[in-house]
Amino acid sequence: MAFTPLNALSAFLVVGRRLSFAAAAHQLGVSPSALSQSVRQLEARVGVPLLTRTTRSVALTDAGQRLMERAGPSVELALEALRTVTASAGEVTGRVRLSVPRVVLAPIITPILLRFAERYPQVEVELRVEDGFVDIVAEGLDAGIRPSETIARDMVQVRVMKKHRFVVAGAPSYLKRKGVPQRPEDLLEHDCLNIIQPSTGSRYAWELERGKKQWRIPVRGPLLCTDEQTLIAMAEAGIALMYAFEPTIEPHLKRGTLRRVLEPYAAQVDGFFLYFPSRAQVSPAFRAFLDVAREVTASAR
Repeated sequence: MAFTPLNALSAFLVVGRRLSFAAAAHQLGVSPSALSQSVRQLEARVGVPLLTRTTRSVALTDAGQRLMERAGPSVELALEALRTVTASAGEVTGRVRLSVPRVVLAPIITPILLRFAERYPQVEVELRVEDGFVDIVAEGLDAGIRPSETIARDMVQVRVMKKHRFVVAGAPSYLKRKGVPQRPEDLLEHDCLNIIQPSTGSRYAWELERGKKQWRIPVRGPLLCTDEQTLIAMAEAGIALMYAFEPTIEPHLKRGTLRRVLEPYAAQVDGFFLYFPSRAQVSPAFRAFLDVAREVTASAR
């Protein structure tokens, strides 16, 4: 891979996002050794190490992190401009890169993606499913979806889902066998499916509320899991109660395989928002995605 500063910078940014020479080389269509040489030449040119390499991992140095944050958005815009030049008149091309939590895939992301793919087939959407905090600027992403309270104040926010609840639910067979909890404290006497928080690996305490009073119940039960579909299957089988984002279990509630309990104590969230750093840096591809997201959200109200 021939060395030029811009080529090397673009290559470094891919490695910095992937934190893997093998994955970055596959994306760029070059060999890992050629990619490593290009990054080393860039480090020699700037005079500081940008990556820390071991036999098992790759990490950004402080200088590498600063370069990612400052150069990443500009390089991505330049690449997007080149892709746009080759498109037919009026055709939208390029890539949209998003970070979304797993809980919004079915109720929010899937309807948007279906309409967007039909309308803009030349745009590639890269979807990163991750529940923890993500610095979308440092990672070179176009946008993320998160609850409003977790989004930095300097971000533009666009609502993509109205207020919804987190509810406790169980199968009729479980409720017949173990009884229906009447108060949050009753959950301590029930079998409950535990959620592992991916960002910390810790057990999640179920949150309930009524008026101004709030509860965090350290439930216990037969399973700790991060996969929502497994939790739903276990709950439907009558093994234990589950705690879920209401829209994700709505089909099961309608079929009667799950029933809500403790409804007066259901915790409400303000909804989810698509957020991004600046309107001035929005690419044509992302602007098209944003328009479709607004359209789908408006039709769902």
